[in-house]
Amino acid sequence: MGACVLLADRHHRLSEGVRGLLETAFSGVFMVADQSSLMDGAKRLSPAVVIVDASLAQGDIVDLIRSIRDRAPSAKVLLLSVHDEPAVADAALAAGADGLVLKRSIATDLLPAIDALLAGRRFVSTAVGRRSGSAEPAANS
Repeated sequence: MGACVLLADRHHRLSEGVRGLLETAFSGVFMVADQSSLMDGAKRLSPAVVIVDASLAQGDIVDLIRSIRDRAPSAKVLLLSVHDEPAVADAALAAGADGLVLKRSIATDLLPAIDALLAGRRFVSTAVGRRSGSAEPAANS
């Protein structure tokens, strides 16, 4: 794929591993570690996909997603989360995220999630999707 991906996560070791995975599929992978750099990168890079650790939201996921969309309106927004509660997935999708991948499922779910988003579908890690009322399982979104 020739798309640019912006990865925002403050956990350097995880980011490096995710970056390695993404570089197998995308021409440009850019990493940031804080919300300010995320907003700057989203505006400057116009990425096809923004992958963001939900913890960067500092409690307000709706504002974070709106801010990303304001700066990169065509970007797909994929949240990474350690929380597998259905309410987290529901809130992320209701806030405007295109998908949610559990951090523990990155190895199996990240690339399929990005493929789904770029094809115009939503994606929720199946460990969450099966239990969530409004979020569908990954392959069926």
